[in-house]
Amino acid sequence: MTDQHGLKSYEVDVAVDAGRDEVWEAVTQPAVLHQWFGWDYDGLDAEIRQIFVDEATLLAPERMGWADGSYLEVNGDDDRARVRVAREGAGPAAPERYDAIEEGWRAFLLQLRYLLSARPAGRRRTVYLTGETTGRQALSLAESGWERFGPRVAWTVNTDGHLLVVAGRVPLDRHEAARMEVTVSTFGLDDAAFDGLHEEWTKRWAPLAADAEVTTAADPSPEN
Repeated sequence: MTDQHGLKSYEVDVAVDAGRDEVWEAVTQPAVLHQWFGWDYDGLDAEIRQIFVDEATLLAPERMGWADGSYLEVNGDDDRARVRVAREGAGPAAPERYDAIEEGWRAFLLQLRYLLSARPAGRRRTVYLTGETTGRQALSLAESGWERFGPRVAWTVNTDGHLLVVAGRVPLDRHEAARMEVTVSTFGLDDAAFDGLHEEWTKRWAPLAADAEVTTAADPSPEN
């Protein structure tokens, strides 16, 4: 497809240690999508249904597309698969140009890969941190182990076994402050443990970011 509105072209893909059929189920079944897509907030179920059920069109086996010219496809075999999301815009891909949908896919596909490769037990519950800070400050939330996925996204598993994904509006190596988003994904925590984790991350994030906010499923969706 060719987009007619000047949207940025992009291509994002990850390899997953799971068979093609299982991965396709993970990107089409709402119950599984809730285990990796986005972050917990009160409107997540409705968002998943809108994007993956109401607005998605099945284009071919293991491929779906959207009205902006973007599409998601799954390729592979019974043991390993690759998930690719792409949009063919009006011009060539421009890595320096920020696109919220592209960077969102980078962050979300990392969560999908973790879910199907690490296979954590229990229901996912997330703490979503937003605010104005530098990439260096955001990456100080974990001491080491960060891996980059493009210039604006990085991920690690911290010493508590929680997946951390940092996404910035500017490359994380830049010195200036910009909006940063950190998704902390946990699995299998009961209410008491999660409440304690929420409190801990709120205290850690507040001194690092201006206009710091912490979102969980009991809070309204944060504004973009």
